Amino acid sequence: MNKRQRIKKDREFQQVFKEGKSFANRQFIVYRYKKEGQAQFRIGLSVSKKVGNAVTRNRIKRYIRQAFLEMKDEVQQDMDYIIIARHQAAEINFHETKKSLQHVLRIARVFKRNWK
Repeated sequence: MNKRQRIKKDREFQQVFKEGKSFANRQFIVYRYKKEGQAQFRIGLSVSKKVGNAVTRNRIKRYIRQAFLEMKDEVQQDMDYIIIARHQAAEINFHETKKSLQHVLRIARVFKRNWK
């Protein structure tokens, strides 16, 4: 995942929080915001210090980035996504992380039509 696909600035985070819609499950909260004319999706990650130590938080972020990389062709490209990890995200492995993200993204209806 390259730098252009990440949301870093506070102003961009706040725009997604204020104008986007949120969806959640036990492990993640996902905000989505449609941006017209955007060629590829962007994601912003937020993992609180309450979730675990630095190693745990970085592992969660790595898992989320990899899961999005594997699902990049199935998700809508003209969106900004912010993923907030909850406490339960620290206790699951990569495959469970990907499954949980797919679940919450399915609830958010961001998959293209041909995806199962």
